[in-house]
Amino acid sequence: MADFNKILDAGDYKNGEINVVIEIPTGSNHKIEWDRKNACFMLDRVEPIAFAKPCNYGFIPQTLDEDGDELDALVITEQPLTTGIYMTARVLGVMKFVDDGEVDDKIICVPADDRNNGDCYQTLEDLPKRLIEQIEFHFNHYKDLKKPGTTKVEKWGNVEEAKQVIEDAIERWKN
Repeated sequence: MADFNKILDAGDYKNGEINVVIEIPTGSNHKIEWDRKNACFMLDRVEPIAFAKPCNYGFIPQTLDEDGDELDALVITEQPLTTGIYMTARVLGVMKFVDDGEVDDKIICVPADDRNNGDCYQTLEDLPKRLIEQIEFHFNHYKDLKKPGTTKVEKWGNVEEAKQVIEDAIERWKN
């Protein structure tokens, strides 16, 4: 397996497109994480099935969020994506998120070339309101059985706010 942080960068984020590596498919309760030290995926834990991911979960290469991990991306597709693939995604916005007291923001995106949907998703406002509610509910509650009250979606930000979060994460990676 290739080391994604060596062969990919964050992408053309200034123009709203990023590279995303998929860790967890939609519907999975497996917490699969990129192990940067060993350059491979690992199963970190199995979550209760009630907290299966409402969308694909991945990371943006050559970025670091304030929690010390690569910046997370939530990829909206109609069908699950496979662990280990990478893609070019269109940035729609950012979910400002705190996990156990640490900033752990999530970039919200869709495939950059989505012919099935006619590339109709350009901003968060284009997504179904119910999907946004489900994602927010998931992240506010997915640790409730083990550590209740330790996660909080603080707010949703637009494309420009997302680009700033990505830029800051790239700078952290470089330093």
